[in-house]
Amino acid sequence: MACLFGFDVGTRLIGVAVGNTLTATARGIAAVAVREGQPDWTRLDALRREWLPERAIVGLPFNAEGKEQPMTRTARRFGAVLAERWQLPVEFADEGHTSQEAARRFAGQRAAGLKKRRDAATIDAEAAAVILEAWLAQA
Repeated sequence: MACLFGFDVGTRLIGVAVGNTLTATARGIAAVAVREGQPDWTRLDALRREWLPERAIVGLPFNAEGKEQPMTRTARRFGAVLAERWQLPVEFADEGHTSQEAARRFAGQRAAGLKKRRDAATIDAEAAAVILEAWLAQA
């Protein structure tokens, strides 16, 4: 069983999820701040020490035509820095429609009374979980 991290890279927050290859499931664990184009590496490094992932999966956003856009390049740069900094294999996965799925899950959790509006930042972590689960389903 391998522990994996999934990332949903944004300009203000990076959603982080943890999952494993045994159950092929994932769950959001954090939404890490991005300031002046740099993620909070102190927080990300602490999450790495806590979970000890063996691989990272970074979501790649494409435009409606399936072509790269500025955020695609931002996600690729984040993945490259992550691979160098953590000395881990990093793979990329198309994150098409993950934000919508994360919002749908969040709405369901709110309706069930499990989440409140103030928990909206967890949508980024949930999006990372959706990315990771999609990757696990194809692995």
